[in-house]
Amino acid sequence: MRSIARGNRGEKHLGLARESFYLQRDRMKVGVEDIIASNPAERNYDIGNRELLAVKLALEEWRHWLEGAKHPFTVLTDHKNLEYLQAAKRLNPRQARWALFFTRFNFTISYWPGSKNTKADTLSRMFAPEESPETPEPILPENVFVSPITWSEETLPPANASTNTPPGCPPGSQYIPRARRTALIHSAHTSLRTGHPGIHETLSLLKERFWWPNMTADVRRYVQGCEGCAMSKDSRHLPAGKLLPLPIPSRPWSHLGVDFVTDLPTSRSHTCVFVVVDRFSKSCRLLPLKGPPTALETAELLFNHVFRYFGIPEDIVLDRGPQFISRV
Repeated sequence: MRSIARGNRGEKHLGLARESFYLQRDRMKVGVEDIIASNPAERNYDIGNRELLAVKLALEEWRHWLEGAKHPFTVLTDHKNLEYLQAAKRLNPRQARWALFFTRFNFTISYWPGSKNTKADTLSRMFAPEESPETPEPILPENVFVSPITWSEETLPPANASTNTPPGCPPGSQYIPRARRTALIHSAHTSLRTGHPGIHETLSLLKERFWWPNMTADVRRYVQGCEGCAMSKDSRHLPAGKLLPLPIPSRPWSHLGVDFVTDLPTSRSHTCVFVVVDRFSKSCRLLPLKGPPTALETAELLFNHVFRYFGIPEDIVLDRGPQFISRV
């Protein structure tokens, strides 16, 4: 078609008046429905309308080649019912609109089984490249297979020369001075070969060749504080409950909310405020304190400044601080 266009540039229809050709198409569910179709309703078409939609989209795409051609062209389809479209007497409104659009073209529809419609079917098949035999190559660099703590053989002997080995060091194990312990644990835990193991695996790796007092506690402290492990560890907490608003009380001072505001600038020797809020009227009592009170002092504040005036409430919302959950 390009050669025809180059040889007949003076003709408006690019030489199609001298040639007759075929337009092959196939309905690809993904291609037509999910990519080309902009209207979500087109994804709910039945099989007949989807096949007809593919013809319409093909004609719209190649309209500059097909519209106005003197010789008729043929649309090859693997859906036999489309052969009777031009002779159909009953069309729904959508099909009628498309049929009106088809009158702008001089074409016939011919049925081809899917086994023969290979060119159009190829577009809807997944491409499978031929597998070429390749020599397997390691995906890890060579330095991964080198022990991550071999550096200690060169750096530790000079440090141990000026350090006396304490009693209790197992035979065959090397004592590690305090200044070298963190670096050794870091190398054993974060190397590419080990890959951030847990406390017991890191400890067993170090115990193969090294020893120092309180070795288990030092390894546990380092692994528990490892930033990389904390970021990649799965959460084991139970799923949080849904956020629900508190019920609206039916009368004043029947439902309270209490809390402490601490570390305030000193004012008349007071640095803390005990806040009691009525959830019905939003009125509050502010009780200044010299510091966070005990559980007994908190109970006395509630009885002397709240309960004696408004009675015992039905509900109190608090943050389960030690002043509220401790025994009096």
